Amino acid sequence: MDGTSFDLTEHEGSNLSPFLRKLFNEWDDRKMRGLFHHDISSCETKVLPGEHNFVATLIEGRDQKKRPTEFTMNQVLQPFVSEKFNFTKVSPLEVIFRFNETEKDSAQYFDGVPDTVSASSSAILINVSPIGYCHVLLTPKIQDCLQQRIDQESFLIAMYVAREAMNPFFRVGYNSLGGFATINHLHFQAYYLKVQYPVEKATTEKLTSLGNGVSIFHLVDYPVNGFLFEGGASLEDLSYVVSKVCIFLQENNRPFNVLISESGKRVFLLPQCYAEKQLLGKASQEFLDMRINPAIWELSGHLVLKRRKDYDEASEANICRFLVEAALSETEFQELNRCMLDFLTRLPWL
Repeated sequence: MDGTSFDLTEHEGSNLSPFLRKLFNEWDDRKMRGLFHHDISSCETKVLPGEHNFVATLIEGRDQKKRPTEFTMNQVLQPFVSEKFNFTKVSPLEVIFRFNETEKDSAQYFDGVPDTVSASSSAILINVSPIGYCHVLLTPKIQDCLQQRIDQESFLIAMYVAREAMNPFFRVGYNSLGGFATINHLHFQAYYLKVQYPVEKATTEKLTSLGNGVSIFHLVDYPVNGFLFEGGASLEDLSYVVSKVCIFLQENNRPFNVLISESGKRVFLLPQCYAEKQLLGKASQEFLDMRINPAIWELSGHLVLKRRKDYDEASEANICRFLVEAALSETEFQELNRCMLDFLTRLPWL
């Protein structure tokens, strides 16, 4: 697919899980109602030639239309402030359906669209500023008004959503505060992109295997230093380990991003420091002018560009330079790796 343009809305049609078919239908309905800030089907997208095959999408002015960031970027954990925008304030039309886990088959896994979201239920909402087809927000226990902070239960919900999709092109992502989450109300994102992300193709080297069968790898020859978690006797085992590492990073004020891949079989965890560089005045002006926020999709290799010039001139070399600037240095990453492995050895059941 080197240098090839493609349609962001392309998908397998009838070859979908019951959950994904319902999600696509509901999302298309919201598109027909004109609820999105732009038409994703008209946004130019291409795969860049090179080793990694980064994906670039042009959405001019997206950063000026989306909901603004209303908190400081130097603290991963910040208290929820009800006066600021949160997902309890969205239009009811933005709610696709309530998350309603059952012991029945996947067709019953999600209930119908509620008029209002009930207490302690989770919800899937449209992202009104989408960067891909069926771009949605998963909001665990939406009425509990939880801050943007991973816990074991919420991460397991996100893993279940990825599993229910039963499709490698539908990924679930998470951005911490300081990792370019823009709303301090607990949420994950997900969308469908019928191409393999560059990070999913990256070479890895094994670091260790834990007592519950989960293996941890680090990325090799990829511009972002990061971790890959996979294995374990069950999805719950994998979710437990990754959520524990996320909690460790949060409590140590380390911004990070997570990609749940291959229907929950693989999870990439990518620590970063770009917001800190911005605050310290150490970010390159070239990239500041491009107004790219390196959240999970960008770090994984799908970059949304806001200016025609940047899209036309996009190259693998420039994207790599930007991602290297956003990522931890090798020294910083190795120190974090040491601390993380030390933390994991002290966990029960591992």
